[in-house]
Amino acid sequence: MKLFTGLILCSLVLAVNSEGWWDFVKQAAGGTRDMWRAYRDMREANYINSDKYFHARGNYEASQRGPGGAWAAEVLSNARENIQQFLGRGHEDVEADQEANRWGRSGGDPDRYRPKGLPDKY
Repeated sequence: MKLFTGLILCSLVLAVNSEGWWDFVKQAAGGTRDMWRAYRDMREANYINSDKYFHARGNYEASQRGPGGAWAAEVLSNARENIQQFLGRGHEDVEADQEANRWGRSGGDPDRYRPKGLPDKY
């Protein structure tokens, strides 16, 4: 646990370069909310083949907040996928999720992964 906390703190320190600390923290908090909202929507929608869309959407929205949001999206995405892989999810599926995560974080349109028939609410 100490190693994980240390890695997170080091990552946070390295991510804050020219941005002010407070701005970075606000962006990270907003990005965390964006990721949580995408996860909640994915669970609520419960729609077949929509997980890549929600991965891309959460990362996209978080990264639009700035470096802090992008940092939060990357940390949360990597943690989730590492847990999924540890629990036995296939490597191919984890890598496909990560590709959607990277696409969203890089500013790519999440609709690339939107399945036909997903309600407009999402």
